[in-house]
Amino acid sequence: MIGIDLIKISRMSHLIERFGDKALLRFLSKEEIKLVKNHKTASGFWASKEATAKALGVGIGKECSFEDITISKTIKGAPILKLSQRINKNFNIKSTSLSITHDGDYAVAVVALEENKS
Repeated sequence: MIGIDLIKISRMSHLIERFGDKALLRFLSKEEIKLVKNHKTASGFWASKEATAKALGVGIGKECSFEDITISKTIKGAPILKLSQRINKNFNIKSTSLSITHDGDYAVAVVALEENKS
């Protein structure tokens, strides 16, 4: 399953300017916020969570919340996508892959999810 999302970085910049960390706390955990260097990083994280929900085919909502999706980084700075046990079980997820890029005014995230074959 594949999901992709695109966000205009200025949208995130305006949210952060207006609401500060409260804006980030709507979709990120405190640990994830520690990884946010600027509005570009925050935009990439937003796109990552939206792309994940799209890959699951449900969007962000009752079946998959922002809290069900966690983003971290490897020692070299590559993004890591982790799903909650509930999501892994309900959607039979075996593995996840995440790629984030920023170019000009936009951040894009692509997520690939592999299902367990039963």
